[in-house]
Amino acid sequence: MHRPAASSTSLLRPALAWLPGVVILLLAQLARADASVMPHRSPHETVGTVNCASSTCHGSITPWEGSPVLQNEYTTWSRLDRHTNTFEVLKNATSARIVRNLGYREPATEVKICLDCHAHNPPPTQRGARFVQSEGVGCEGCHGPAGQWVTEHTVKGTTHAQNVARGLYPTDQPLAQAKLCLSCHFGDETRFVTHRIMGAGHPRISFELGTFSALEPAHYRIDADYEQRKGKHDPMRVWALGQALAARQILDTLTDPKRGRDGLMPELVLFDCHACHHPMSDKRWNPRMGVGPGRIRLNDSNLLMLRAIVRAAYPESSAAFDRAVRATHLAVSAGETEGGLEPLQVVSKLSATIGALMPRLEQQAFPPALQRQVLVSLVDEASESSYADYAGAEQAYMAIVNVTNDLLKQQALADTPALKTALGDLLKTLRHDEQYAPAAFKQRLATLRSTLGLQVRS
Repeated sequence: MHRPAASSTSLLRPALAWLPGVVILLLAQLARADASVMPHRSPHETVGTVNCASSTCHGSITPWEGSPVLQNEYTTWSRLDRHTNTFEVLKNATSARIVRNLGYREPATEVKICLDCHAHNPPPTQRGARFVQSEGVGCEGCHGPAGQWVTEHTVKGTTHAQNVARGLYPTDQPLAQAKLCLSCHFGDETRFVTHRIMGAGHPRISFELGTFSALEPAHYRIDADYEQRKGKHDPMRVWALGQALAARQILDTLTDPKRGRDGLMPELVLFDCHACHHPMSDKRWNPRMGVGPGRIRLNDSNLLMLRAIVRAAYPESSAAFDRAVRATHLAVSAGETEGGLEPLQVVSKLSATIGALMPRLEQQAFPPALQRQVLVSLVDEASESSYADYAGAEQAYMAIVNVTNDLLKQQALADTPALKTALGDLLKTLRHDEQYAPAAFKQRLATLRSTLGLQVRS
């Protein structure tokens, strides 16, 4: 059922009002990121992590003095990085149960849908003699198959751009980094954790790029040399792009005729898990986003974070973006649209708006004043019952911690015992997703708000 056509020809046109003055530059930046071939799609040969492991290459025990790179990257990965254990996970009882439930006779260590993310999984014809898949997600799983650049990248005078042209993946670019990480930790057109896989026993996908990047044992040093070669590093920018890309991936998957459906059913992994997975006696429905009772709400956790970013960084576009998000909820969950659009057209338009926003975010600086505005915006969402769903509250907590930590590092926020206690108490409300109480999370947010001394909407 469709609502009568609205006077506006497009719900989303106002959200794009800021584009014309910068569109050429922004689309050029987006094209640059899109031009890089993802490691799992590269046509080049994977030579194996052992080729990086020499003590005179990246296998040093300790960082080298006077070197622009640490030279101990392989050692850090092999000793500290959890990506080395991803293949071993496929040998445990949970993985065996998952593949058995999905109808496979082979062990998980031989099933493509498992190997595509739990290891670097190039086609057999592209595996060099020293490639070892059981190493998990190794160097080339993130930096790209090295057959065309492993020798040349050490030659004096070779530039980073030349290495990228030969197949090195540009992980230094925030948008490229977001695409890489989310291609496994959420999925893309070639690999995707579906509701069937989760129903077979796979854990719920929970990922936030800024938090996971901070937890990843760093095998690089951000110093003056790094920023001269690769540009200024801004953790907030990485977080913002991760949210934008994850939101767009959900929308694009929803409109994809192959990934967006499972038979006659929609692909349920795109919706709020706890809308269905709770006791029927737990009457938890709320009228957020205008979605009525008995209708499953789209998982909008990333959209909530992106809405907070837009409110803080681009306030002139905030109202239009809010309307577009609400329109998408109504189109997806109730089939209600305006302007004569089909529901999937509404979803696609919001995806296009986010796509146009991403290159702008890639250039966006987040000084302390703007970070505080983002923090206010994140806390503000509680006043609109936005964190009624666990996934949204989970993303909000990780975002609040990221922003707070960055402000602390810049000495733009006082590091007090009260702040640590408030953040710890907020985390306690998220310990058990199936026991999540939105009122308790909102109350703890109010305490944090008071501790930070934030001025927010009533």
